[in-house]
Amino acid sequence: MGGMAGLGRRGVLALGAVTLLAACTAHSKSAEGAKVRTDLEPLERRFAGLGPLSGARWLGIVLGTDSRGSIPGPTDVRLVGTAQLRAGAVAAITGASQQSFQSEVPTQIPEKLTEFVPKDARWVRSDSFDRDMTAGTYTGAFYLDPATDTVYFDTANPSVPAGSGP
Repeated sequence: MGGMAGLGRRGVLALGAVTLLAACTAHSKSAEGAKVRTDLEPLERRFAGLGPLSGARWLGIVLGTDSRGSIPGPTDVRLVGTAQLRAGAVAAITGASQQSFQSEVPTQIPEKLTEFVPKDARWVRSDSFDRDMTAGTYTGAFYLDPATDTVYFDTANPSVPAGSGP
């Protein structure tokens, strides 16, 4: 009899793994369903440190949604995309002595955005600049290209800074 119970438990674990896989595939589909957005206001409110933006192409991807809706609570949103800063803004940011920018290429660029990411960009990134931008309230990486004054951002749950007005 003891062997039967063990098999039952293993069956339950296998079922759990299948459910987990299904959740992961649903997770990637949400990126497919996301529409490339061009509105600037949500980005400028969240990334005020970048100054005025233009030419934005970005996605708001809902992460880890459970199709059965059995997990209540906040939903994580990945905000990822590119935008143009005003001329010279990137040089001003990367020239700030306290930020140690290093060459680093963004990874995991969603397929829908690849055509909007400058092919020959020389991306730089700084952990301390990322911390300044996120103020420690969310996770995010900001890649800057001085030649094109472009930012590529990849963030999770970026919040609007407190006291930034309505």
